Amino acid sequence: MSMNALYAYRDQWTGNVRGDILAGLVVALALIPEAIAFSIIAGVDPKVGLYASFSIAVIVAITGGRPAMISAATAATAVVMVTLVKEHGLQYLLAATVLAGIIQIGAGFAKLGHLMRFVSRSVITGFVNALAILIFLAQLPELTNVTWVTYAMVAAGLAIIYLFPMLTTAIPSPLVTIIVLSAVSMALDLDVRTVSDMGALPDTLPVFLIPDIPLTLETLQIILPYSLAIAAVGLLESLMTQTIIDDLTDTPSDRNQECIGQGIANTCTGFIGGMAGCAMIGQSMINVKSGGRGRLSTFTAGAMLLFLIVVLGDIVGQIPMPALVAIMIMVSIGTFSWSSIKNLREHPRSSSIVMLATVVATVYTHNLAIGVLTGVLLSGIFFAGKIAQLFRVTSEISPDGRERTYVIEGQLFFASAEEFMAAFDFKEALERVIIDVSRAHIWDVSSVAALDMAVLKFRREGAEVEIVGMNKASETIVDSLAVHDKPGAMDRLMEH
Repeated sequence: MSMNALYAYRDQWTGNVRGDILAGLVVALALIPEAIAFSIIAGVDPKVGLYASFSIAVIVAITGGRPAMISAATAATAVVMVTLVKEHGLQYLLAATVLAGIIQIGAGFAKLGHLMRFVSRSVITGFVNALAILIFLAQLPELTNVTWVTYAMVAAGLAIIYLFPMLTTAIPSPLVTIIVLSAVSMALDLDVRTVSDMGALPDTLPVFLIPDIPLTLETLQIILPYSLAIAAVGLLESLMTQTIIDDLTDTPSDRNQECIGQGIANTCTGFIGGMAGCAMIGQSMINVKSGGRGRLSTFTAGAMLLFLIVVLGDIVGQIPMPALVAIMIMVSIGTFSWSSIKNLREHPRSSSIVMLATVVATVYTHNLAIGVLTGVLLSGIFFAGKIAQLFRVTSEISPDGRERTYVIEGQLFFASAEEFMAAFDFKEALERVIIDVSRAHIWDVSSVAALDMAVLKFRREGAEVEIVGMNKASETIVDSLAVHDKPGAMDRLMEH
């Protein structure tokens, strides 16, 4: 690490101490009910999610590539674990968590973080909007079949969140909301759900343990599919969240380092009895909106989480859920890209369709990976369609009518191969055909096969064919895949 990089890393810890500590405290309080809820989703004891949230946040703060991003136990990874826990138990989950971390470390060293370049802005906007909707929907159980007091407290919490900054921004308004509503609830003994109603908080520190499973090939076959799914979903959500926080804070980060950091965090977490996790957009938004900017905010969130549940568990257990619901509603409102609704008319139709499809797929399946993959797939299809439209073939015949030159312009690939073939008149009586590809690029097997077919059809009609102007990259793929200059070319082409 160079001296400049070392100074930059140090500044990420010391550049915003007061803001990071206060923001981290808010996040720690908001993490508790979520960690418990995600443990319940996965079918494990609440302490598994709580220990994981502590461990992942603290380790990612040190090893991750994105300061101020919060990583912990998440619903995205929890849903992947359900079947494994049900069929094989907690110890296999811990082993799968360790293996998922190792896979993520490998992905970081393989620089797979750069794959985020293929995720379009429309997909990211759809991902953000879907998460905002899912965060809001997750609060509905706390707002149904409850007394009017709950609604009053949520309304009061939202009022404090949005109005308190008008008085001062020295203290994060979400923290003020938790303190005020907790004091009111305890003083008046109000009938509202509290954090302790979510599940029992552990009162001991986590301990190092090696998962109690047989070290056999059969065990690997059991956990590998789950580990791959956890690693993929975790990295996908982390890298998407990273992009959003980059934009929100207008600061750069290292995607591949984030993959490695997430992997180290998950590997270590599996050895202290915690479940796998990843970045959390909701908590990251709380952190940034509360003033968190550095690694210290993420570290504080994890460390304070453990302190709160182990040392102050009795007090934390009395925090009213309406206070945390109000904070999450704020996050939902702040996360949603409201400008994207107006942009539906202004942006190209294909971009709007990609965004909406990402939202619908994510919300319908509650699976972020499926939503993003749907968006990426549609983006690819629309992009291929646009590029194919820029393709054209023109031709010119010689004065004596014996030679025709076809000029190919644009990208020749699977989507334009059919138009390429349709442009030729194979029945025209010619002695010589020139196919000029100096303004074109040949990309794939489909385009090489189309070129082969065109050459062989002209030769079958008795014409001499010459391909001119091929660039180096096109020449490489044509030389390795084309068959038109090989014996039995037509037969071999028909076989393919």
